[in-house]
Amino acid sequence: MGWTSASPCTNILVGKNASADGSTIISYSADSYFLFGALYYKPAATYPAGTMVDIYEWDTGKYLGKIKQVEKTYSVVGNMNEHQVCIGETTFGGREELVDTTAIIDYGSLMYLALQRARTAREAIKVMTDLVAEYGYYSSGESFSIADPNEVWILEMIGKGTNNKGAVWVAQRLPDDCVSAHANQARITTFPFDDKNNCLYSEDVVVFAREKGYFKGKNKDFSFSDTYAPLDYLALRICEGRVWSIFRKADPAMEKYITYIKGETAERMPLWIKPTAKISVQNVKDYMRDQYEGTELDMTKGVLAGPFGSKLRHSPLTFKVDGVEYVHERPVATQQTGFTFVGQMRSWLPDYIGGVLWFGVDDAASCLYVPMYCGITKVPACFDEHNGSLLEYSGTSAFWIYNWVANYAYGKYSFMMPDIKKVQAHWESDFNTLVPAIDKVAASMNETEARVFLTNFSNSQAETSTEAWKKLGEYLLVKYMDGNIKKEENGKFIQNSFHIPPSIIRAGYPEEYLRQAVKEKPGLKVKTEEELKARN
Repeated sequence: MGWTSASPCTNILVGKNASADGSTIISYSADSYFLFGALYYKPAATYPAGTMVDIYEWDTGKYLGKIKQVEKTYSVVGNMNEHQVCIGETTFGGREELVDTTAIIDYGSLMYLALQRARTAREAIKVMTDLVAEYGYYSSGESFSIADPNEVWILEMIGKGTNNKGAVWVAQRLPDDCVSAHANQARITTFPFDDKNNCLYSEDVVVFAREKGYFKGKNKDFSFSDTYAPLDYLALRICEGRVWSIFRKADPAMEKYITYIKGETAERMPLWIKPTAKISVQNVKDYMRDQYEGTELDMTKGVLAGPFGSKLRHSPLTFKVDGVEYVHERPVATQQTGFTFVGQMRSWLPDYIGGVLWFGVDDAASCLYVPMYCGITKVPACFDEHNGSLLEYSGTSAFWIYNWVANYAYGKYSFMMPDIKKVQAHWESDFNTLVPAIDKVAASMNETEARVFLTNFSNSQAETSTEAWKKLGEYLLVKYMDGNIKKEENGKFIQNSFHIPPSIIRAGYPEEYLRQAVKEKPGLKVKTEEELKARN
C-alpha cells in the first residue's frame, strides 16, 4: 500500500540557488490526531564511555530497547541542531511485510538521534543508515528531508521484515536550483548508481528486491518507489496531490499533472523541479497553508465545506456511500497538525545565528510561524512539551490557544479567516523585518552573549505572539457571537453611548443552501393571508 494513515505529513525542500536569499529551506508539518504540538529541546552533552540510551517509539512512547550513546552530542531545538542540520519526514508505509517488529530504532528516534550526532546533512544520512544497520529499523517506509546550510537531501528508507536487521534505502541530493516535496508517498524512482557525490544507497537496495521477488528487470530500470511503495489511488489523490499543489505554485506548468493525481494519466511528476522565480521563506510558509484554493479540489468549496466554506473534514478520510468508497481531499494544511516548521539554514552566518526554525503549532493555515534561532538555550514556556497535554488544557499553551482560535473559526470560516489572516500577516511581516536586524546585533556579539540574546528574542516573540493570539480569539468571540456579526469602523466596534451596537449584520446563508433547505422542507414557506383564510 502506498499510503498510511499513521503520520500523514508534508515536506517542502528548496535548494540554496532556488531560494530568494541563498539559504537552504525545508518544511515539515507533523500531522496527527494524537500529537501534542510542542517545541522539543535537548542541550549538548558529554557522556562517559559505556553510556546507553533508552529508545522509545516517538508516536506511542513504547519502549523499544537500548543503544550505545556517543561521547558528545549537539544541542537540538525542535528539528534543527546547533550546526544548522535540519530534518523532517513523511511516512509512506510501503510494503507492510517489511516492518521489523523486533528492531529498536523507529523513524522519530532516528531523526532526533541524527540531529544530536551530525554536523552536516551527509553526516546525518550516515548516522541514520548506520543506526538502522546496527539496531534494526522498527517503522514502516519513510521519506526524510535532511538539510544543512549548503545541501538538501531526500532519504527514503524501508525495513527488511521481522528478524532481518537493517533497511534498504536511497538518498538523492536536491540540485541547488530546484525545489522538491514529499507527502506520504515514496517519490524516488530510478536513480544514478554511479553519481556517488549526489546519490547514496544501501548496497543491497536492488539485490534485496530481487530476492523478495519485487523486481526482475535491469538495475538501470530499478525504481525505489515503484518497488517498495507501489502507488494506489489514495497515494495519488491525497499524497501526490499535495506535492502537485506545491509544484504548481513554484511552476505553473506543473498544473498539467492534475490528471495524474486524479488517476487519469500515468506520467509521474518529477522528483524535483526548477521554480520559475526564487522562493522565499515566506513563500514556503504560504505553500504550507495551501488548501487547494483556486483549483477543482478547493477544500473551501462544495457541500462538505458547509455554508461558510470550512476546510474542516471530519475523519475518517475515506467513506462509503451505497457500498462505493470515496475519499475527502487532503490538502497540505490540515486541522490535525501538531506542530509545523519552516527551517531556514544560512551559510554566511555563524551556525548559532544562521539557523532559524520558523515554528508554529496546530493548523498551518491559521497559525503563526515564529522565529526560533537554533542557537537558543531554552524554549518558550508557551511551546514547552510539559505545558498542558493532548488531554489537559492549558491557558498558557500555544498549542491550546491556536487550537481554540482555529476550532472556533471552522464554524464560520469564510468570515473569520480574513480576520485571522490579517493578524497573521501583520505578525509575520514584523518577524520578517525583525530577523535581519536581530542577525546583525547577534553577529556583533561573542557567541555566549549572542546565544543569550537570541534566546531572549525567540522566547519573547513566542510569548508575546501567543498572547496576541489569545486576544484574537477573544475578539472573534465578541465579533461573531451567536452567529451574528458586529459592525466595525476604523478597527473598532461601532457602539452607542451605552456600549451597545446600534445594529448587527445578520449574514444568513448562501442562496444555494437556502434553496436546498426549502427543497427539503417546503413547509418552511410563509403562508400568505389568502392561504390562511382558506384554512378549514
